[in-house]
Amino acid sequence: MADEIVNVNEFQELARQALPKMYYDFYAGGAEDEHTLKKNVQEFQRIILLPRVLVDVSNIALSTNILGYTISSPIMIAPTAMHKLAHPEGELATARAAAACNTIMILSFTASCSVEEVAASCDAVRFFQLYVYKRRDIAVNLVQRAEKSGYKAIVLTADTPRLGRREADIKNKLIVPQLKNLEGLMSTEVVSTHRSELLQDKGSNLEAYANETMDPSFCWRVGRPVIYGLAAKGEAGVRKVMRMLKDELELTMALAGCPSVKDISRSHVRTDRDRLQSML
Repeated sequence: MADEIVNVNEFQELARQALPKMYYDFYAGGAEDEHTLKKNVQEFQRIILLPRVLVDVSNIALSTNILGYTISSPIMIAPTAMHKLAHPEGELATARAAAACNTIMILSFTASCSVEEVAASCDAVRFFQLYVYKRRDIAVNLVQRAEKSGYKAIVLTADTPRLGRREADIKNKLIVPQLKNLEGLMSTEVVSTHRSELLQDKGSNLEAYANETMDPSFCWRVGRPVIYGLAAKGEAGVRKVMRMLKDELELTMALAGCPSVKDISRSHVRTDRDRLQSML
């Protein structure tokens, strides 16, 4: 079945079929009425790409350097919680897929596999995501363990002054499994609620990003598609998702007249703000 998939979005339906409802809702849902989640999708659909012609795009260079490490494309695996809800191998399968695709996985603070287990799963560059809680000893412990295990960077999440209210998780009475990184350090109830959409009316991250000057060394991090691939087909599913995203980016760059990542600029996209300004 995985060979028949032609669009990354198709993995979401396979994941929905494979997962218990409470786990699928945990991965797919957002906070409150999910306005921000819906707006991000809508904003992505409304961005227009402006093509460039008469440019030699016979060879597209997708490789990107981040913090001194070269990866195959500017697409990394975002920190996402509790991969074992999606697949028995959890983050171990995701880590192996990331290594096979020559990209970087950012291990979540709330992973279901420990930093040591993921580090031992394969030889690859990986980062570790960290929330800084009031108990600084927890942060120190995790940073030291990540450093000892060979993680190359700490990715700090700083948008969590309060935990979000996720209505689907409340209704489903979500059961949180054991979190290996926090054994003996913190109650799972404290960390289970956080997700990317903490505030439903905070606005679209994509809209804000597209309206700024684009950094030529930009690197996107994808989370949900990876989880859907993992739920549907395990490590092979994650590999296919990353491969498809890379192929889509390569085709888009060719059509936009960008032979390499460094050629991508703000001038290649048009947003609603641009359309409004053009009418003034």
